[in-house]
Amino acid sequence: MVEIKLDYEGDLHCSAVHGPSGTTLATDAPVDNNGRGESFSPTDLVATALGACMATVMGIMARRKEISLEGLKVAVRKHMSEDLPRRIAKLEVDLDMPLPADHPERKVFEAAARGCPVHHSLHPDIEVVMQWTWK
Repeated sequence: MVEIKLDYEGDLHCSAVHGPSGTTLATDAPVDNNGRGESFSPTDLVATALGACMATVMGIMARRKEISLEGLKVAVRKHMSEDLPRRIAKLEVDLDMPLPADHPERKVFEAAARGCPVHHSLHPDIEVVMQWTWK
C-alpha cells in the first residue's frame, strides 16, 4: 500500500506528497476548466501514468531479457469529452521503440504495454490508441 497525501492550496492548486519517497508534485486545473494551466491537471496525471506505466513494464521485460530499451520515447495525447460529464474520452499513445521492427521480442513488448496496470485500470469507455514506431 502506498499513501499519497494531498493539500488543497486554493485557487484550484493542489500539492501531493508521495509517502514512501517524500517526492512532491503540484496540480492546477487546465485553462479550459477555470484554471491557469500552471502544472499537470489531474487528468494529465492519468495520461502521464499510462505512458510511464507502459514504459516501466516494458523496461521490466527488457531487464529480464537483458535487452536495452535506452532511447525509448513515449508521447501521450489526452482528449477530453466534449459532452458532459467532463472526462477523458481518448488517449493516443505513441511508442518510439529503439529496436528494429523484426526484433524477436516485439510481440512481448507490445503485450507488456497493453497489459500494464494503468491500462487495465482505465474505464473501458476511454479509447486507448497505440501507435508503434520501430527503429
